[in-house]
Amino acid sequence: MGTTTPPRTLAEALRARGDESLAGLLRARPDLLNPVPNDITQLATRAGTRASVVRALEHLDRFALQTAEALAVAPDPAPYATLLSLLTGDGLDDGEQRDDVGAAVTAALPGALATLREQALVWGEDERLRLVRTARELLAPSPQHPSPTGLGPTVAEATAGMSPGRLQEILVAAGLPATHDPVSAVAALSALFTDRTRMAELLDTAPVEALSVLDRLVWGPPYGEVTPNPTPPVKWLRDRGLLLPVSTRTVVLPREAALHLRAGRAHRVPEPVPPVVAAAAERDPQAVDRAAAGQAFTALSTVEELLKLWNGGGPAILRAGGLSVRELKRTATALDVTEPVAAFWVELAYAAGLLATDGESDERYAPTPAYDEWLDLSAQDRWTHLATAWLPATRVPGLVGGQDAKGRVLSALGPELDRSAAPEVRRRVLALFAELPPGTAPDPETLLRRLRWERPLRSATPSAEGTDLRSRLALWTLNEAELLGITGRGALSAQARALLNEGEDAAAALLVPLLPEPLDHVLLQADLTAVAPGPLERPLAETLSVLADVESKGGATVYRFTPGSVRRALDAGQAAADLHAFLAAHSRTPVPQPLSYLIDDVARRHGHLRIGAASAYVRCDDEAVLNEILADRRSTGLRLRRLAPTVLASQADPGSLLEALREMGYAPAAESAEGDVLITRAGARRTPPRTPPTPVPEGPPTPDPTLLGAAVRAIRAGDTAATVVRKEPAEAATSSTTASGALPRTTSAETLATVQAAAMTGSAVWIGYVNAEGAASQRVIAPVRVEGGFVTAFDHTADEVRTFALHRITGVAELAEDGEG
Repeated sequence: MGTTTPPRTLAEALRARGDESLAGLLRARPDLLNPVPNDITQLATRAGTRASVVRALEHLDRFALQTAEALAVAPDPAPYATLLSLLTGDGLDDGEQRDDVGAAVTAALPGALATLREQALVWGEDERLRLVRTARELLAPSPQHPSPTGLGPTVAEATAGMSPGRLQEILVAAGLPATHDPVSAVAALSALFTDRTRMAELLDTAPVEALSVLDRLVWGPPYGEVTPNPTPPVKWLRDRGLLLPVSTRTVVLPREAALHLRAGRAHRVPEPVPPVVAAAAERDPQAVDRAAAGQAFTALSTVEELLKLWNGGGPAILRAGGLSVRELKRTATALDVTEPVAAFWVELAYAAGLLATDGESDERYAPTPAYDEWLDLSAQDRWTHLATAWLPATRVPGLVGGQDAKGRVLSALGPELDRSAAPEVRRRVLALFAELPPGTAPDPETLLRRLRWERPLRSATPSAEGTDLRSRLALWTLNEAELLGITGRGALSAQARALLNEGEDAAAALLVPLLPEPLDHVLLQADLTAVAPGPLERPLAETLSVLADVESKGGATVYRFTPGSVRRALDAGQAAADLHAFLAAHSRTPVPQPLSYLIDDVARRHGHLRIGAASAYVRCDDEAVLNEILADRRSTGLRLRRLAPTVLASQADPGSLLEALREMGYAPAAESAEGDVLITRAGARRTPPRTPPTPVPEGPPTPDPTLLGAAVRAIRAGDTAATVVRKEPAEAATSSTTASGALPRTTSAETLATVQAAAMTGSAVWIGYVNAEGAASQRVIAPVRVEGGFVTAFDHTADEVRTFALHRITGVAELAEDGEG
């Protein structure tokens, strides 16, 4: 540890560490860096605060936590041998052989102890191991908070406040010599319970029912309720101190007695080795990659279809934020998926920055400008964009439909879906996948068991969603990874391994040969359908999606031409001749005659009626058509009346009138005030530029090496400044008002003379300094040059050369020589 004197405090133990060890502590517990501690003492104080210790304990694995729990019930300080015995037992538990467990514990204990030491939860040499006080308080037993080990208080703790007469009665009943000294009595009783031979002899005289009572208490909880007139077995145990009173109705099994019954073990089952993630199935790695690539392509198509669905302006936003249940159902129906899967795709598009709110007074969801940029990318790059947005996302689609702590339903895109643990769980699940051979699908149950071993306290933390949020996050990760194409047939794909280990470019390169090439043609059928035998080139797909409706999806997409779809293309500015030319150019089969007739028929009637704003009007050169509309009962709600032989007026707005006449079977066209036909082009609505949602971090981020190095230097320098022996100025030394740690105070002349002398001799001095913001600090500096009202010096506190204004130096003092102070 760098010193022959054992440390007396945690601060001394940290001060004896090397820089790498201090950096390791700050890396493991980044909350200690906010803000950077002034010195080692402040670092040790902060490392012992309750919030920081709780956070550190939550990041321990099962065996490291079991080691800390054993130290919490061990004597303070505890020798290494005592700790090992608490974890392995004394080997005398009715002849049961535990050699394998003992060997595994013996091999794993140094590593667990090193983890606890690195995180400043344990300090001291092996012969005097100390658990930090806050951790001991959190893990030690009490009636309100039983120990995780199931052990109760010691005999000394349980008998505190007990009358000497009662102690005498217990000693006599247990066959021990009486003593009037309470301390000696407690020591004698403790010695009895820790003596294997004498304790066994005492229990041999116990009634069978008394032993049954002990069996119920031995592994915890150690507390039991008794009546004013206890049964003979309970009375036998209470008389001999094997059950000690906590209150008038509560007794407890003392720790020493429980450890005897447990054969010295603090835990029923030590878990020094992490559970193995078993393989559920082994598949052909190439088949896995192909299946994952196919699902990746489906993911791209689904996200594109979702955003096309909301191209002209998506659903309205709830007052509380998010998507209504009705709109989520409608979206799920349009995508032909279940509602939970639809919620995943909606949240993924939002996390990737492709979807956002438009910010209008009637606020709705719509694609962002980034969506158009995303569409211009290659298929493999579009997939890596989605995958890299999913990995760090803290929004959890699996919560949609559940309830928050106040009983309110959680909605997709709502404000309460962030769970900061999600990215860590997601990456850990994928890392466990990656540890298996290629093509191996893990068994979910063993995967969850491993995750619980790695973070046992996190897995046991109650939440509004359930008692084990991490397990639910892991199961959602398995489903989402399959939907996104990270996994295929339950195993991690090669492109996903590359994404995790090498980056987006490597993943995209592996995905390219697995994705189908876009096609430039379709197959037209006589039944007014077109079959796309694979993915279509973007211009072809966009035009065809306007001209026809998707009837079915799968390996081949089937489009159906209807009067409504043809009219939609005409409304977008296409002429009948344009549609005939488009179909002829992109069909590998001749254009069927029924399709040509459909286009010509709709085009002939398209725009025959014109609708404009009066409130609204209908005009048509054919009076018979207007007469037909007036005679139709379906037009009653439009409240039409004739203004001229070729013009009808309506009290409905132009849009409603347009839709109503289309529902009646007509093909009207909207016109401007100048009489020109208005062309409506699909997909023109976009939100203003939006940034993707920022993940909610789980505590402070892990500091980078540069920050760690600077922080360690600052703490070391601050510690030097705080612990260096200073030579106080004469007037300060005689002043009764000078407090320890106060800034030095000298006159301007004395300050100038002292720093000039230090610059000439190359010595260091102690100064008080007030910066431009008014913050005061103490520093140890080595002046190099004094001129122009400034001192250029090496600042030991910051470990760098700095310039100080002389008028901001409150005072200066020389450092004491060795032996002074």
